Amino acid sequence: MRVGFIGLGVMGRPMALHLQRAGHELAVWARRPESIGELPAKVCATPAELGRCCEVVFTVITSSADVEGVALGKDGLREGMAAGSVLIDCSTIAPDTARHVAARLAEKGIHMLDAPVSGGVQGAIDASLAIMAGGDAEVLERVRPLLACLGKLIVHVGPNGAGQVAKACNQMIMVAAIEAAAEAMRLATASGVDCAKVRQALAGGSAASRVLDVMGERMVRRDFSAGIEARLHHKDFGLVLEAARCSGVPVPLTAVVDQQLNALMAQGWGRDDTSSLLRVLELS
Repeated sequence: MRVGFIGLGVMGRPMALHLQRAGHELAVWARRPESIGELPAKVCATPAELGRCCEVVFTVITSSADVEGVALGKDGLREGMAAGSVLIDCSTIAPDTARHVAARLAEKGIHMLDAPVSGGVQGAIDASLAIMAGGDAEVLERVRPLLACLGKLIVHVGPNGAGQVAKACNQMIMVAAIEAAAEAMRLATASGVDCAKVRQALAGGSAASRVLDVMGERMVRRDFSAGIEARLHHKDFGLVLEAARCSGVPVPLTAVVDQQLNALMAQGWGRDDTSSLLRVLELS
């Protein structure tokens, strides 16, 4: 297929390469042309130009405003994509923004799936992402072979916006688990116990988890270089709290974790890994 890609960061670049290696004709647009590098792809001058030459366009960009601008703004995808083409947005954005963008694209017969992903940088590299999709089920089936190039689990959650709700739930659980791991490692160290041994012991019991494996190991090694930058989880928690406010749902644990993320950002660690939540506790 003729596939477009916007968002060639640590997640998007390996995803785009998987699509190209699977035999799809790849075109790209980037706000920072230097991010394209040696990527084997046609380079377009605007999102609209990209949309004109593609059947399906993927976006993996930072914020709700970014997605809305790329899709609906001047020289945006809406100006170039043909009726029947598909935008697959793998960003993490507000559910209401996903619904709004989908509705505006639908006015021109363009389909949209909000299809945020989970699995981090390694999942993008290994093509083992979990993909949670909102939108029309028939459209999802049309593009499932493309998504299968990127992930092992593809779930149709519901209509547009539902994928973003699922991603919000994912972030709530995952980052709360990172905070719990940080508190456990801090307690072990403060009690004079080797936190590496504690992590090893926990890994064989009911506390075992991928978060303990990956983030716990980073805390033990004190390697806070970014896997996924903490500022992105901080941004995501703003979306989670707004979704909870709109739905009238109490989220007390999420609110506490959000305060820890605020403290992390205040220390200037936003571009470090979220395992830096351990360092926030060490300041107390």
